[in-house]
Amino acid sequence: MTAVQLYDTTLRDGAQGEGVNFSLQDKLAIAVRLDELGFDYIEGGYPLSNPKDEEFFQRAADMDWKHAKITAFGMTRRKGIEACDDVGMKALIASKAPVITIVGKTWDLHVTDVLNVSLEENLAMIRDSIAWAKSEGREVIYDAEHCFDGWRANPEYALQTWQAAADAGADMICMCDTNGGSLPEQISEAVEELQRHLSVPVGIHTHNDSELAVANSLAAVAAGAVQVQGTINGIGERCGNADLISVAANLALKLNRQVLIDGGIARLTELSRYVYETANMNFRSGQPFVGSSAFAHKGGMHVHAVSRIAHSYEHIRPEAVGNVRRILVSELSGRSNIMAKTTKFRIEADRELQTKILTAVQDLENEGYQFEAAEASFDLLVMKIAGTFRKSFSLDHYRVNVLNQDRDPVTESIIKLTVNGTVHHVVGEGDGPVNALDTALRKALTDVYPGLSEMTLVDYKVRVINSTEGTAARVRVVIESRDEQDVWSTVGVSENIIEASWIALVDAFEYKIHKDRGLTASA
Repeated sequence: MTAVQLYDTTLRDGAQGEGVNFSLQDKLAIAVRLDELGFDYIEGGYPLSNPKDEEFFQRAADMDWKHAKITAFGMTRRKGIEACDDVGMKALIASKAPVITIVGKTWDLHVTDVLNVSLEENLAMIRDSIAWAKSEGREVIYDAEHCFDGWRANPEYALQTWQAAADAGADMICMCDTNGGSLPEQISEAVEELQRHLSVPVGIHTHNDSELAVANSLAAVAAGAVQVQGTINGIGERCGNADLISVAANLALKLNRQVLIDGGIARLTELSRYVYETANMNFRSGQPFVGSSAFAHKGGMHVHAVSRIAHSYEHIRPEAVGNVRRILVSELSGRSNIMAKTTKFRIEADRELQTKILTAVQDLENEGYQFEAAEASFDLLVMKIAGTFRKSFSLDHYRVNVLNQDRDPVTESIIKLTVNGTVHHVVGEGDGPVNALDTALRKALTDVYPGLSEMTLVDYKVRVINSTEGTAARVRVVIESRDEQDVWSTVGVSENIIEASWIALVDAFEYKIHKDRGLTASA
């Protein structure tokens, strides 16, 4: 099995994506997780660019890395300055990183019109920078920026830049599709051309501006590249980088290439979501391999087939990448969906009950509910129809007030409810109505149901259903909650946004209580 190196640049190139910001602790924590899975190189940043990156490398130098090589990124020396005197080059060496990635220009347009140097001086800048880093005992990867644009515009000069890097001792030449505009066949042709002239190992670094970053990376590997650079979840500047999640899964599961440590591929879903959480970004449900919808089946015909032969509609086993199969329910569902979705309730033999569930789903979705994004509410619905639902409390009333007296608004909620025959009349404050209602519910219920202390609300979404009604429109609220083991979503619909929120919030609490009772897995 031929190995392919995975070079992660989430902490540098990925951090350049819009809305992405990592703290020093975030960067170190992500690097540790990448190392645990067996990534070969972890690019920590550009040590001259900011104090955070400089501190990252100093901290990383004292850490025990099991597999990965920490890599510092920087540019060639500036024109007219010796490499050993260039402030950027000195910062790379001072970083203590065992590997240095140096980026240089391949496209003659950039050399003459952006750097404003001669073609000859650019070649000298490449040679001098790599040679000095090698003399300091570092492994050097040369990132050939705008590699494919340069090769198409002036192939003779592009080859000269690659030759300069090789002559200076570069351990690898990484061909960068910096604009993200190349096609797979163009990638393959250029990679093969470089290898015809040089014996240096070749890597690939692609961007996703044409939605081809992963395809271009795989094309480069097929043409002989032995390293793929990219980011987790494909985050990065403009349209992002090659998604190393998809790259790793395709290489290992489709092309029989060795990547990561044993068992690493099965942790890709975990890694993907860890980076999303750390970056405070929403999961991309349709993300291949690891998205929550990657193995979700909704059409009745699909579900019927999957229940019989899983691979008839799934290109890999979900477990191979740490994901799970999901059966969705909606007004499009057939009996197969309901049977598959309710297997854990052991009611598959009760066709009358299945029909009742399907009818209820169709009626509620006609009102604006959507259960495919709120599986916890669906489970509660099944329990109610099956007669196994045990109501945890009874509401008398709730009231929500917003106080705004020359200061930031504060929301106050008052709830009166009965739990096990005892009346609770409580007040909660919060930043908004949902937060205030959540606070009051916890005050009333946590003593009776202590497991609620583990539960947190992690997301809140509102969608207008019938926008033609203007401010009287019906709204759908979806709340995502989690505890130490699971994440679940609940839904509420009403013309009143607070009432819709209350319905979803109550379902979230009921689901947690029933889960702790062990009643959500069997009826």
